[in-house]
Order: sequence, then structure tokens, then C-alpha cells
Amino acid sequence: MQLSGIRVIDLTRILSGPFCTMLLADMGADVVKIETPEGDPVRAQGEIVDGLSWYFASFNRNKRSVQLDLKSAAGMAALRRLIAGADVVVDNFRPGVMERMGLGWEQLRALAPGIVHTSVSGFGQSGPYVDRPAFDFIAQAMSGFMSMNGTPETGPMRSTLPISDLIAGCYAALGTAAALVRRLRTGQGERVGASLVDGLISFGAFASADFLASGKLPVPTGNDHLLVAPYGLFTASDGEIAVAPSNDAVYQKLLHVLELTHLREDPRFATNALRVKHRAAINAHVNMAVSRHDKAHWIATLNTAGVPCGTVMNLAEVYSDPQVLSQQMLLEVEHPGHGAVRMNGFPVKFSEAPCAVRLPAPDPGAHTAEVLREAGLSEAEIAAVSM
Repeated sequence: MQLSGIRVIDLTRILSGPFCTMLLADMGADVVKIETPEGDPVRAQGEIVDGLSWYFASFNRNKRSVQLDLKSAAGMAALRRLIAGADVVVDNFRPGVMERMGLGWEQLRALAPGIVHTSVSGFGQSGPYVDRPAFDFIAQAMSGFMSMNGTPETGPMRSTLPISDLIAGCYAALGTAAALVRRLRTGQGERVGASLVDGLISFGAFASADFLASGKLPVPTGNDHLLVAPYGLFTASDGEIAVAPSNDAVYQKLLHVLELTHLREDPRFATNALRVKHRAAINAHVNMAVSRHDKAHWIATLNTAGVPCGTVMNLAEVYSDPQVLSQQMLLEVEHPGHGAVRMNGFPVKFSEAPCAVRLPAPDPGAHTAEVLREAGLSEAEIAAVSM
């Protein structure tokens, strides 16, 4: 496992931080999840089956749980002992909270020279908005993402999924891994910051690039591509298909398969820029052709011709799809006392040291005594902090 031997003290809760630490744990890190007496709030969210939140289970696998009352002197003393033996500390508190806990950067370095401290926040660790609370919905609004999502008719639309939390968690894990590599070379620790807003801004792709080049605000285009036409959803005889002819060569293949080669002579569609300008007209031609056959016909015919095409699948279809199953993107993990839990697999594949589920998501405080003994606390000290 890539991060075997790395111990992470996980002070995070909800989603962005736990997603970061789950990624580190999946790659072999020993992640110790510090929970308050109340536990991570996600334990009570989502579908609860046999007393277990599958939402919590999906983002907290491969971790050990230690419950500490961090408002008590004994609880904080135990936490400091754990940090002293750790390689990484991850938090997703609002900036300034770690300092108020007596665990600012200088204090952490004094406890563990070479420590990597990773913080996930809403807006970053500095700036005029540093003290604002933030959640995914706010980040989607303030990153520009929401303004580009939807259509002119719907107005700004959010992504159903908490995309900024997940992006920030990915960046936090990437930054942590990079800081650990740097420490191998220099022996020095590092402060790593990732934020919901910054992460989502960085995913602006061609929309950001074109705005910065031209000053023109992108218009939300729904399922159509901002820069390419035809591109989007088209209606076959039994439902919709997604078609993505991303360049002129693939567009020519599309015309051939759809028996629309006469459109090559139409001056409105001579270039991609003209097709974008006349998007409604070219889409109408494609839609008419697609409507003549069912989805299965087009999935087979277009993909064989080299035109990317797929169906719009719901989650039931996704988790029964042969490609998804072949990639082991659906796991079934036994949770003692709660039964088998189905969850997403590992999106990053390694040939020599693959990710694995070593531990199911822990019950609250399940590993308190075990982890504190490893840190050298006496039985009396452990008893003093046990919930």
C-alpha cells in the first residue's frame, strides 16, 4: 500500500475532510478518526440500515475511531500524545479553530517535527471571507459554477451532488501526499490548504479560460456543450442518448452514420463555430435522424464508428452495468453487527499495491483504548478519557 506506515490524525467531520482521509486510508494510511462524545453528525444522516448510516460507512472505511472530549484537559492531553506520534493531521474546522485549541502550526510542529497539517475550509486560510461559514451550496454559488449550470430558462442551478466538498477532499489528499514526498526529501513538514471555493474555481476548464481571454461571460447551455455543436442529448425511438462528437473528424463520422452527409454542403454547418451559432438547426437534423432507431441501435452503431455515445443511466443501471462491475466500482463490505454494506469502489487503480478495504467504518470510539495504548497511555489515563 502506497501510504502504509503513515499515521493520520483525522479531526474532520461531515464530508470534505472525511473524503480526504478516506482516500488516504484506502491507499494504506493508518487513519485515526477523532470523534467528540456526540460523534460525527453524518452517523445520523442518510439511509440508516440496521442502525448504521450507509452514508457514514461509505466515507469512513479503513479508519479507527477514538472518542475524546476535547473540552477536557485529559482529552486534549490524549490528543496531543496522538499527534506527537503522527505524520499527518487533517482538519476541516473554520480557520482559527485549531489555534484556539492550542494546536496551531507552531504548536503542532513542537509536538511532531516534520508533521504535515492539512486543512480543508470554505474559502481558504486567509482573505476577507476567512471567517465566513461555508457549505457546498454556498461554494457552488460563489465559485461561478452555479452561474454556468442550468439553462437561460432555469437560471442558475446547483449540482445535486456536493461537488465542492468532494473536489476539496481530493485536493487535500493530493496535497497531503505531495507534502509527504517533500518530507522524504527535506525532512520538513508542511501546511496544506484546500478550500471548497478554490477547488471548484479550478474546475472551470474552458469556461474560465475563455472568459479570462475574452471577458465574455459564458451562457449556461444545459446539456449542450458550451464550445461544440452538435453535442448533447438526442431522442431515439425509445428514449434519450448522449452523443459527444468533440471535433470535426468525429462530426464527419456522425454525419455518415446518421446518413446526413448532405449537411456537409450546408454553409451554416461548415465549421464548429458556425454550428454553435446555428445549434438549434443542427440539433434538429440530428434529432430527426436519431429518432428513427432505438437506443441499442445507436449505442452499437455510433460507438463502432468512433462516435462517443451512451445512455443516460440511473443509479440502478450504473451499479448493474458490466463495465462498472468489471472495474470493481461496487464493493460489498461486511460490518459486524450491521450486515453487508454496498459502497463505491476505488477510483484510482494501482497494479502493484492496490487499494483495499482493511476495516469497515468503525463504531463510535471502537478503537479508543487500542489506539491510546499504542500511544503509550497508561490504563489509568485511558480510563480517564473513556466515554
